Amino acid sequence: MNRRELIKAAAAVATAAICKPAIAQAAWPAKGRTVKVIVPWPPGAANDALGRLIAQRMQEKFGVAAIVENRTGGSGLIGTKYVIDAEPDGYTFLASAFNTAVMPLVLKSAEFNPQTDLKVVARTGIAPLVCVMTAERPQKTVSEIISAAKADPGNWNFAISATGSAGHLATIDFLQRTGATIPMVAYRGTQPALLDLMAGAVQLLIDTSFALIPAAKDGTKARAIGIAAAKRSVLAPDIPTMAEAGVPGFEFQSWYALWAPKGTPGEITTRVHDLVQDTMRDPAVVSSLTSTLLEPVTESVDQTEAFIASEIARAKRLLASVNFQPA
Repeated sequence: MNRRELIKAAAAVATAAICKPAIAQAAWPAKGRTVKVIVPWPPGAANDALGRLIAQRMQEKFGVAAIVENRTGGSGLIGTKYVIDAEPDGYTFLASAFNTAVMPLVLKSAEFNPQTDLKVVARTGIAPLVCVMTAERPQKTVSEIISAAKADPGNWNFAISATGSAGHLATIDFLQRTGATIPMVAYRGTQPALLDLMAGAVQLLIDTSFALIPAAKDGTKARAIGIAAAKRSVLAPDIPTMAEAGVPGFEFQSWYALWAPKGTPGEITTRVHDLVQDTMRDPAVVSSLTSTLLEPVTESVDQTEAFIASEIARAKRLLASVNFQPA
């Protein structure tokens, strides 16, 4: 090989090396393939809405079909396992919530590690928790509630929407911080718990702001006592923070995220992460989410991983403190 041929060959190798990453990235998503966003809960919930938003943005941005599949059952386990077992090729994602991170602490059958068997792509939104009380009781502040509950503990009950939910953990923490011993009554969802509270069958409930604040707006059947956030909600400015209500340090939220199967290539999850960040910065999306008391999240993957680790640690501590056993 002469000098001119050697230079041409070297240039070809260099060009190939430069172009290879671009070709690898351009291969995903492939035309004709469908990206599936699995929601392990029924349609209509916040994680379903956020999953559909991300699927829509994927379709618009990447030019391929992106659909949501609701694979329900097993308290979210069926859909979650489907994603864990899926090919890590960028065509299957999980749009779920706080429950995914704590599922192995709550369900015996959840034999997976959320930090290693799934790859977190991005958090999408949060919903601060709020404490509401039946309007049938005269108490209007946390201190009045605690005094009444301590004086007559058999006459008070705390509803929880589901065992292991963010509201369940928040209720445990609330009782420990206030020193009250109010029994907890577990329900199968927020709606039946809220209906019983408005009817006076149970007296207290801590759950997501978007589910409870509308029901407590006029104060005729339920009253909002405090929001478990660092600051008051702009959409419910009359509701004090729990710190203002007399429970300092009490901050809880339900949160939502997007995961991929372990082993999904980093160039794919980075592109989807960036898409999520752009989506959650879109003024129209921000306005739409905040109008329903959801707050969009923009943060790095490292920040999300650290946050999830802290949530799991807190959940372990709180569940262990009441000797909770997975069912």
